[in-house]
Amino acid sequence: MKGKHATSIKPSTSFSRREFVGQSAGAALAFSIVPRYVLGGPGFVPPSDKVNIAFIGVGAQGLRVMLHFLKEPDVQGVAVCDVNKASADYPQWDTHEFCKSVRSLLGVDSGWDWLSPDQPIQLNHTLRVTSGVAGREPSQQIVNALYASHKSSGKYNGCTAHSDYRELLEKQKDVDAVVVCTTDHLHAVISAAAMKKRKHVFCQKPLTHTISEARQIAEIARQTGVATQIAVGNQASEATRLLCEWIWDGAIGPVREVHNWSTRPFWPQGVERPKETQPVPDGLDWDSWLGPAPERPFHHAYLPFVWRGWADFGCGALGDMGCYSYDTIFRVLKLEAPISVEASSTDRYDETYPLASIIRYHFGPRGDMPAVNFTWYDGGLRPPTPEELLQDSAPANAGDEEENEGLLFVGDRGKILCGFNGANPRLIPKAKMDAYKQPPKTLPRSPGNEREWLDACRGGRVKPGGNFEFSGMVTETLLLGNLAIRTGQRLEWDRTNLKVLNSEAAQKMVAPERRRGWEL
Repeated sequence: MKGKHATSIKPSTSFSRREFVGQSAGAALAFSIVPRYVLGGPGFVPPSDKVNIAFIGVGAQGLRVMLHFLKEPDVQGVAVCDVNKASADYPQWDTHEFCKSVRSLLGVDSGWDWLSPDQPIQLNHTLRVTSGVAGREPSQQIVNALYASHKSSGKYNGCTAHSDYRELLEKQKDVDAVVVCTTDHLHAVISAAAMKKRKHVFCQKPLTHTISEARQIAEIARQTGVATQIAVGNQASEATRLLCEWIWDGAIGPVREVHNWSTRPFWPQGVERPKETQPVPDGLDWDSWLGPAPERPFHHAYLPFVWRGWADFGCGALGDMGCYSYDTIFRVLKLEAPISVEASSTDRYDETYPLASIIRYHFGPRGDMPAVNFTWYDGGLRPPTPEELLQDSAPANAGDEEENEGLLFVGDRGKILCGFNGANPRLIPKAKMDAYKQPPKTLPRSPGNEREWLDACRGGRVKPGGNFEFSGMVTETLLLGNLAIRTGQRLEWDRTNLKVLNSEAAQKMVAPERRRGWEL
């Protein structure tokens, strides 16, 4: 991914801050920005150059992501949104992690009034939230406390809190971009609504919950031209670029097999729907949490976090981890869509994913690359140990990353082993890696996944690498694997028409019905 290259073109008329920030990633013109050190000292970014962001879904992971973005000098948090007000009935953060993360953001090492893990903590009479509890109100207070501590940050009107993303997008006019960190089944409807309002969008993985949503989201992104990015950091990594350069250089010859294994899930799967009903926690809008999913009574079996194992809300191990590795594999092998996919698994259930599964994709030839078979393993299943590892004097042991979760490319003349999403690639055995003369680094390097998106939000001409058009294509294949798991059939796939050629049951899952009012 290229860095930002802005052309110094003087506009004939003045531009407002919104017009400037609203320049799409694919705009024909981009304007140079005066370095912040010229305007206000080291690290200072004038308010006119900041990206006003609304954070939608600020539970456990969403709050982590928000804290990460707020550390960027050109980010200004202006709104938070969550269907959960702040429920102590199910704390979503470990108390130590919560306090450490917030304290790091605010840049303080003291001033915390430690009462007890389940009582409020207070920072200089500004921040008062219950440790371990996320939601819109605690997140709002954190953002306001941050800017209250930054006296030089310029005019700031405070962070608003919303329970409904539609209200936020309709009423709050100062939002330039949104960060979507909800459950999987809400990613598409929120991202679509934001893009149609011409807001830039950064979305957690997986991009969507269904295959048809992935196609629609990619098309909306193309039509609107806003800056989009998925939260798959390895797409911007050095390791992904090295893998591309090595395999395209012929380091192991034509690649005909790929194996990818994960220890996920570590949440409940392979279970039936609970029969009893539990009271909805105070502060939680259960109907909005369900969103497009079919109605059902509240139960803690669905949240927090454990929703990943339920087919109506999450995408199982594939949705949690496959998004990372599939992104790398697609880039390295220039994949688009499989011809067929089939799966085997432990016992299947109507509403949850199995405890362990193996998915086999078959891709046809692409350009000068041959057909390739790609196999995914989860639930602790994994392929046989490569013979090449046994040749090394100090073979990998069970404690090594690749033993538990890894990625293996098998070529006609060798193999490359790496971490699950492509990290730390190496030819095996070690003697081959030692003898390999690496090719020149020809691919542009990235400033970072979040940085790519923020630069595009500010008018950069370089489209983020994890944009929704590319990620939509990857997501379609990923979710096709879940269809194979749930049906237990070998599926023949026609990507052009989004059609499963040999299974009516699977075809219904490509575009399942949504609750009224939640149409994309």
